[in-house]
Amino acid sequence: QVKLVESGGGLVQPGGSLRLSCAASGAIFSINDMAWHRQAPGKQRELVAAITSSGSTNYGDSVKGRFTISRDNAKNRVYLQMNSLSPEDTAVYYCYADVIVANFKPYQLDAWGQGTLVTVSS
Repeated sequence: QVKLVESGGGLVQPGGSLRLSCAASGAIFSINDMAWHRQAPGKQRELVAAITSSGSTNYGDSVKGRFTISRDNAKNRVYLQMNSLSPEDTAVYYCYADVIVANFKPYQLDAWGQGTLVTVSS
């Protein structure tokens, strides 16, 4: 009923930039928090950045000052601007949304995208 689709991943050289996008669609009544997580090979999934519906943000220590999360509530989209990328940022990046599903009886859903691969390499 709810689908999250990420885009914008790819190969980038160290020091470069990428912008990830995530679009939420389906039976959405409202979206509370949205976030980006990542999982590198052999490592646990970690929070990269989160943003509330009112725009308050929170970042993982390893990306503070380099990454910026933003959202467009009207379009149900969240973005991640990634600057000064390093090989340690190589991972699959997942979009997350805390969704209230539109239904006769609305309910809360933790929605995840399928992930987009970011590779930082020369």
